[in-house]
Amino acid sequence: MTPRSSSKRPLNPQDNGAELQDRRGRRIAHSSRMFFFGDDDFDGEATVLDVSTNGCRVESSVEVKIEMVLKLSLFLSDFKWPLRIDQAIVRWIDGKQFGLEFTSIRLAQRERLRNLIMRSKL
Repeated sequence: MTPRSSSKRPLNPQDNGAELQDRRGRRIAHSSRMFFFGDDDFDGEATVLDVSTNGCRVESSVEVKIEMVLKLSLFLSDFKWPLRIDQAIVRWIDGKQFGLEFTSIRLAQRERLRNLIMRSKL
C-alpha cells in the first residue's frame, strides 16, 4: 500500500466560510459500520461519522487515495440490511478520516437516506 495522501478538506463541517456553502444537503452525525470495495479485490471497513444524501465522512485504518472509486455497504440504524452505494469517490483525506461523495446511488437508496436524515430532525 502507498502512504496516505493529505489534502485540504473543502467539505469539512468544521470549516467556516464559502467552502461550507458548497455542501449539498443536510449532513447528520451518524455512527455506523461501513464496508467498501474497489478494484483488484481492494476492500476495507470503516466507521461512518456523518452522512448526507450526497456523501459521508468516515474513519478507517485502511489506506485510500483521493479520487479512488468505491462501492459501499452502509449498515445504518434504520434497517438490518445495508444501504448500497453503487459508486462513491474519495474526495479528501485527513489522517484516518476521509470524505466520500456518492456519485451513483439508486433512487430507493437515496430515499432511504433522505428519510433517515428527516427523522433525525425530530
